[in-house]
Amino acid sequence: MSIDWKKVQQRLGIVADGVAGRDTFRALFARFGASPSIAPELGLSANVHVKASGIADNPLRLAHFLAQVAHESGGFRYMEEIASGQAYEGRADLGNTQAGDGKRYKGRGPIQLTGRANYRLFGRDLGIDFEQHPEIVAFPSIGMMVACRYWTMRGLNELADADDVLAITRRVNGGTNGLDDRKAYLAKAKDLLL
Repeated sequence: MSIDWKKVQQRLGIVADGVAGRDTFRALFARFGASPSIAPELGLSANVHVKASGIADNPLRLAHFLAQVAHESGGFRYMEEIASGQAYEGRADLGNTQAGDGKRYKGRGPIQLTGRANYRLFGRDLGIDFEQHPEIVAFPSIGMMVACRYWTMRGLNELADADDVLAITRRVNGGTNGLDDRKAYLAKAKDLLL
């Protein structure tokens, strides 16, 4: 089943032309908490990367994506983790092997990319040196691109097709942290998209 964009646009209160463009994505992110300064940049990037990643191919994929990134970013309010990153210091499982890595490679972007190893992996995959310049993942447009690539590299479209919020949460978070909040965002997204 494809997304009925005209119906979604009507529910968002924007021009219902049936074409999902940057304004439709902007309105989606705003509905989930993005500020007027962040929502347009997220929308511009999502218009390219969400579509290219197959996330917008059906309503379940987009609903699960929105639920996870909305939770991770505090309703799109935080493109950089509020905590100092000290909790990640010395975490070899994240590739944080040098002094200061915890703070330097703390969560950024809508998916809250964390750890030197992830910054290296996704930077190499996207052709941008995130390891040397981790702060740029906090730019909403770059962070959205990273979130979409993370989603596809982790096989999350297939799990979304199966409507498996628990498995998706484990792949995004490494555990089940915030599962109830993720489920609440998912219900909100399904109401809007289905």
